[in-house]
Amino acid sequence: MFGRWLKSFTGQEEASAGGALRASIERELSDADAETITVVTSIAGLLATVAYADRDYSAVEEARVRAELLRVHGMTESGVEAICKTLREHIVQITSVETPRFTRALVELADPELRREVLGAMVELAAADDSITLAETNMLRQLTKSLGLSQQDYLELQERHRELLKH
Repeated sequence: MFGRWLKSFTGQEEASAGGALRASIERELSDADAETITVVTSIAGLLATVAYADRDYSAVEEARVRAELLRVHGMTESGVEAICKTLREHIVQITSVETPRFTRALVELADPELRREVLGAMVELAAADDSITLAETNMLRQLTKSLGLSQQDYLELQERHRELLKH
């Protein structure tokens, strides 16, 4: 009984929200290697996780996600639009089920400097709507730890937004 259930679950893994996000990024970065696709997918997913931490994926936050995705070498405006469409369609699944996979991938594939840069982008994203909610703060702290970074890394990055913290 459990064997059949596990097999069907494994077979559906590719159809997951994370799989949809990865497929969207693969289409847009067709010349990129598998590791690059994994890193970009993880970054996009983690940005969505922070944006949706307060259960509202606002237009201001999406604009910030777009700006971060445009920093990726080879990414186009139309590519960013396609990725953001995937994020909007699958935001709940991406930000809940997939988040541990994204952090694990970055720990395995990215050096600490890149992980700090990603954390900085997530802090900037949380501040994009001129307030950092308690839910966003808690999510950022959890992601900091999951990315193998220290709370000091987080505190240094969020210092410039201290006045926006809503406790």
